Amino acid sequence: MPLPDTMYCAQQIYVPPELPNILKNFTKAAIRTQPTDVLQWCADYFSVLSKGECLPVKHKLDPHGTLQTTGTELTPDLLKMLHKQLSPETTCSKEDLQKEWKGLNLPMDQMETLLSLGRFSADINWLDFFALGCTALGGTLVSSLKFACEILTDDEEGGDASIPFDTFVRLYTYLAHLDGDIPQDHIDSFLSSLQPQV
Repeated sequence: MPLPDTMYCAQQIYVPPELPNILKNFTKAAIRTQPTDVLQWCADYFSVLSKGECLPVKHKLDPHGTLQTTGTELTPDLLKMLHKQLSPETTCSKEDLQKEWKGLNLPMDQMETLLSLGRFSADINWLDFFALGCTALGGTLVSSLKFACEILTDDEEGGDASIPFDTFVRLYTYLAHLDGDIPQDHIDSFLSSLQPQV
């Protein structure tokens, strides 16, 4: 059987100029994120990239490999990724939250516990769920708020971790009311004591 007449060489193959950069960014993102379900993560990555949405990517490589283990607990980096994915809207559906949660290979029972604690309905207020996620990281009100500030800040890593005061008020008030042991006058007094520093 004779060989076909068409022979391909570098001059015959057109490579779009943006393709090498897209593949380079994709490869770096995959290495940093270390997804457990690579195919699903790839599909999600290119789907949100085509829509111009926030990519499901960690900002730095996790030396402990938390995304490679199954059933890992929520970490600050994972909560930050969830926040980037779900915070563009003030509310999200339970289905969207479940999809992102599963994509990070987090245990579903942890998500169900947080949903139960917050008594969320079909539409979930994202900032309230985020605050509850911070309690899963911190345990106490103070440490939860510290995690929230570190995740939400635009400051450089190691900086002050400042966030808008109204966001802090919202998170603190929600968690304090959820705690149930902090009287409203104590909440108001604490927030007014912070006002001169703002």
